[in-house]
Amino acid sequence: MRAKIQNAVSGKINAIGLPILALFWVSFFWGTTWLASKEGVKYMPALQLATIRQFVGGILYVGYFILKKEPWPKGKQWTTIFILAILNFACSNGLSTWGVQYISSGLAAIIAAIFPIWIVVICFFQGQRIAKLAITGLLICFGGICVIFMDHLGDFLKPDFQFGIFLSVASTITWAFGILHTKKKAASFNPYFSLGLQMLISSFLLFGITEAFGMNISLKEIPLVSWWAISYLIVIGSILTFVAFIYMLQHLPTEITGIYAYMNPIVAIILGVILFGEILTPAIAVGVFVTLMGLFLVNKSIRKNKI
Repeated sequence: MRAKIQNAVSGKINAIGLPILALFWVSFFWGTTWLASKEGVKYMPALQLATIRQFVGGILYVGYFILKKEPWPKGKQWTTIFILAILNFACSNGLSTWGVQYISSGLAAIIAAIFPIWIVVICFFQGQRIAKLAITGLLICFGGICVIFMDHLGDFLKPDFQFGIFLSVASTITWAFGILHTKKKAASFNPYFSLGLQMLISSFLLFGITEAFGMNISLKEIPLVSWWAISYLIVIGSILTFVAFIYMLQHLPTEITGIYAYMNPIVAIILGVILFGEILTPAIAVGVFVTLMGLFLVNKSIRKNKI
């Protein structure tokens, strides 16, 4: 009986394909991490949550490759890893986790999805020409975001909401710089090992900053609900989904892998409404659709121009 079940499951996986399953996994579960972050930061400092998540995740990754006796990075590889640790984790993940403390998980996920816009803008200031398709996509994105924020005009009078928006937007800019740096300095070094080292380095950087500014609380003061959120973010967000993400990038065409960026905010919004009672108005629904259409055009332009 057991053999029949295993054969049936194996047959299903082979029929669908592991890369496609990885894409579905990333599309759904990275959307859920916004809700886990939102729940966790209700009861503890956001940057402390990010620090613990990255430290434990980094230890698990690095420990695994040490046991496997994987070769350590050499020379300039360390420089790339250190820069990416700052951009992708200390800044991008840290700021986005902090930002969700002040805005809804759905709104944070929508803002996170706009990082391709900054890739185009950064490349423009580096002297590259912006294609008409990218300009069209940027204008559509801007229109969609304006529609989304129609229901949040009153919130802009609140300093906390303004701060949350600022942190979330800043996180997308650092993520865009991280992506461009990865493409520019891509090395043959094991991407999974590199990921763990980036997490570990960033956790020490964040800990130094939060300790210096007195932003941490005692571990004993962190409630169980936050520990559950941290555990979910480590296992699902930092390990399983990142592994699936890298695997998907290695085995699927770029035009297909980009689907996750459009699905994450949709998952976050729908689950936010169901689980946290976050408000989904017609304006937000329309705005999200328009924004994602604009992002699709921007992404298409990036792929055509191989930015």
